[in-house]
Amino acid sequence: MSVDFSKNATESPEASKTEVKGTIPNWLQGTLLRNGPGIFSVGETSYEHWFDGMALMTSFTFKDGEVTHRSRFLRSDTYKSNMAENRIVVSEMGTMAYPDPSKNFIFKAITFLNHTVPDFTDNGASNFIKYGNEYFATSETNYIRMIDPVTLETQDKVDYLKFLPVNVVSSHPHYDKEGNTYNMGTCIAEKGKTKYVVFKVPPHPDKVASSNLIVGALKKAEVVCTVPCRSLLTPSYYHSFGMTDNYFIFIEQPFKLDILKMATAYMRGVNWASCLKFFPDENTLIHIIDRKTGKEVETKYYTGAMVVYHHVNAFEEDGHVIFDVIAYKDNSLYNMFYMSKLKEASGFHDDTYVQPNYRRFVLPIRSDKGVAIGEDMVALKHTTASAVKEKEGKLMCQAEVLCEGFELPRINYNLNGKKHRYVYGSIVDDSAVSKQIGKFDTETREMIYWKEENCFPSEPVFIPRPSGESEDDGVVVVAITNSNPSQPCFIAILDGKTFKEVARANVKGQLYRDVHGFFIPKTN
Repeated sequence: MSVDFSKNATESPEASKTEVKGTIPNWLQGTLLRNGPGIFSVGETSYEHWFDGMALMTSFTFKDGEVTHRSRFLRSDTYKSNMAENRIVVSEMGTMAYPDPSKNFIFKAITFLNHTVPDFTDNGASNFIKYGNEYFATSETNYIRMIDPVTLETQDKVDYLKFLPVNVVSSHPHYDKEGNTYNMGTCIAEKGKTKYVVFKVPPHPDKVASSNLIVGALKKAEVVCTVPCRSLLTPSYYHSFGMTDNYFIFIEQPFKLDILKMATAYMRGVNWASCLKFFPDENTLIHIIDRKTGKEVETKYYTGAMVVYHHVNAFEEDGHVIFDVIAYKDNSLYNMFYMSKLKEASGFHDDTYVQPNYRRFVLPIRSDKGVAIGEDMVALKHTTASAVKEKEGKLMCQAEVLCEGFELPRINYNLNGKKHRYVYGSIVDDSAVSKQIGKFDTETREMIYWKEENCFPSEPVFIPRPSGESEDDGVVVVAITNSNPSQPCFIAILDGKTFKEVARANVKGQLYRDVHGFFIPKTN
């Protein structure tokens, strides 16, 4: 059986008790938020790309061995405008919205101008971000929406540009032990310069009026560092970045957004996604930035052309920065999620699908002065990754491939920025639509699998046991969409060590394919 990806979801805003089978650990207390597209057609209009769908937020609250579930559509301005007109009137990355033919010339002219200098959507259907004590639904535009993590009600609309010089922003921030949030955005053509901006939002905002809570969080945001873009009007696309105790890792890949083409896309009758272009003959530039000074290290690191959406983790070892990513050889993944490709999951079993691989890069931080041209500067013995000196101050890096067909990686986040061993993720060896998940051991290179007939698992989220004794001491929580209408959808709780199911919570009603999730412990 397959999943109908074009079917509009139905929200369940009231908390509903699930049917638990097995035993949920007593220590598992908190709420798992999940986010993804849920509405794909409005009136007679439909989105052309799955990622464009209007956001459906879902929560699973774990308390004393029981689970309650609820879901709500994000009441974004995009949602309100589309529903009011009973058609899609706000453009998304893969779907350009055109005015009703019955509208007059002035209305059409205004629509055209709004697309020349785009005012982006606030349809935050990718992930959740925590700034200060507040939670936000996010995509990658300059808009985020505050939400109530308990009721999933939509609250304030926030424009990053009121606080930071960023036109687009990553939906995968980092959090440190002190509660600071680090994120990254792109500042496009400001004062003749395009740059990448890393910023920090502190954990404890000032107390302000309840209607302006976000001001307390983001008004304290500070730019940590900036990195100049290699080209003014074609900044690199990125979905995530890396962070260790002492460094930020940013991959400036030859997958670029053409700003001029974007400005004329509406007039040319094409979507904004068509303005993203991959340049296979260009190298990828890897930026290593000192967190204390905000300056890049002197050495320039390059590797071949690749497309990375998800960093796994990064850490330091004996004078090297090691970072793991899920990498593709081209940008074809995005095209796999056009609705025309998603009519059936089995439609992916063809020659157009290119599976990713899990790559480990090892970058020596020491100076290359006195090192001969052609010498590999990686001094670690346990890796085949290399960093060969091409000329003074320039290293060409080759990654070690640890495994293939693996995506949506999650680790024990207590080890974020530290050396990790285990990674949990989706198995995408023969399809971009995962039918099983895996636990990968980066030391032994062994993979343990979990799957069930007719089931489509979401991104697995590892939740560590408080005071756990080992890295994988905890549970993996994963939402399961069941394509068999006679069987329930459910959330599975797997043992983090054995990857065996310890419990499941059957949901009353339907679960839907989503993108990313965020776990909030009960103490928060």
